[in-house]
Amino acid sequence: MERIQVAEELSFSRIIHGLWRLADWNYSDDKVLELIEHNLDKGITTFDHADIYGDYTCEALFGRALAKKPELRNKMEIVTKCGIVLPSKNRPENHTHHYNTSQQHIIQSVEQSLINLQTDYLDTLLIHRPDPMMDPAEVAAAFSRLHKDGKVRTFGVSNFKRHHFEMLQSYLEVPLVTNQVEVSTYHLENIQDGTLDFCLEKRIAPMAWSPLAGGKVFQGKEEKAVRVRNTLEKVRREIGAEDIDEVMYAWLLKHPSRIMPIVGSGNVERIDRAVRSLDYTLNHDQWFEILQSSMGHDIP
Repeated sequence: MERIQVAEELSFSRIIHGLWRLADWNYSDDKVLELIEHNLDKGITTFDHADIYGDYTCEALFGRALAKKPELRNKMEIVTKCGIVLPSKNRPENHTHHYNTSQQHIIQSVEQSLINLQTDYLDTLLIHRPDPMMDPAEVAAAFSRLHKDGKVRTFGVSNFKRHHFEMLQSYLEVPLVTNQVEVSTYHLENIQDGTLDFCLEKRIAPMAWSPLAGGKVFQGKEEKAVRVRNTLEKVRREIGAEDIDEVMYAWLLKHPSRIMPIVGSGNVERIDRAVRSLDYTLNHDQWFEILQSSMGHDIP
């Protein structure tokens, strides 16, 4: 498995496993452990979480499985996110859906994530969404304390645009190491608005959530979905891939920003197809053909 160096002493697997649907899979602890070990065997060592996933339950489900073989912790990188607050029976103190990036909330979120994940440290903590009420000095104070205490090794952001990123970074003593954004053959916003160009400028490899566009390309009947699906199928035949999801991953992997796709599936066959996508390289004709099919028109 290819690895991406995100910090001096930290690298991620090129393919990342996302656990946002873990609670929906209804897996036993043993089954979750089996899934973790399957990923590690395939070279997927980086696992993506957020405190809110599964109505605040997914981290603990993962942690319970990891506790069965705690020695696996040293073979993986754990990423989690905080900053979104959701009303939940599991958080009765939360009354509204809002963002909270205060120093107190960030530190409390990390403390709870460490308990849930049954680990002493996080490899990377991300601020989940840009917060219009963010006080960057408070975020900086939280990051500094968590880093000094050895509870978080590195920090990053999610869904940030250039101005959000630069504003926050200007307050920090430590560099932001990644930006997790939505990008796929169907969702081009972060390619077209310069977000990935900014990642290239700062030498920051982005993580890609929803790299398969939430299934829209596979099942959608709208014109765009059909158009993109037909193009992906054409390229699939040309490169000898087994399924168009391999082409969708390969399209992201081709981008020079070193995108790290997040595979949000508990199905080992789908995980394996994501890994196989590393074996395929699209040529420029194929990459741009997919881009234009998604845009719905020729490039300028």
